[in-house]
Amino acid sequence: CEQIIQHLNHKIPGVNTAELCERIQTSGIEINVGDLAKITNIVSFLFSTAARNNLSTEELVTTLGNAVSTLPKHAVQVIRHVWNEQGKSISVSEDEQNTTTVGQFVDLKWKLGVAMSSDTCRSLKYPYVAVTLKVADPSGQITDKSFEMTIPQFKNFFRQFKEMAAVLETV
Repeated sequence: CEQIIQHLNHKIPGVNTAELCERIQTSGIEINVGDLAKITNIVSFLFSTAARNNLSTEELVTTLGNAVSTLPKHAVQVIRHVWNEQGKSISVSEDEQNTTTVGQFVDLKWKLGVAMSSDTCRSLKYPYVAVTLKVADPSGQITDKSFEMTIPQFKNFFRQFKEMAAVLETV
């Protein structure tokens, strides 16, 4: 809940559910990343909707209790506590309400590799660049996107980044 509040306040790019899932599993709770991502999206939607409607803690808990009867009592208590402590800090401007986002770039990792051989070809000696992008989607979920490029593809990729950098410098 606290990471979601930080994300909604633009203090962090998103909630890294894979890392959070690992921490939760280490504490002895069985959950998978997919289920945790769904929970994160629901709580994020809940907090952003409550902020947009300026709900008090009691209004949020009452509305939540009326809408969802299967939510465990301790989950409602956590939501109540976090919203009571930090809910007022979420600010939703009119521009943010009317803007759709495509995600936010968080990190980029790359490595240069050479494929030496395969089961169908004994001598490849084929260089490639492997790239992993860490991206926070609009709901705050952080995911990794990986791809490989040939050297000519990488040169084109690099050229396009140089062009973007040049355009950004003029802004």
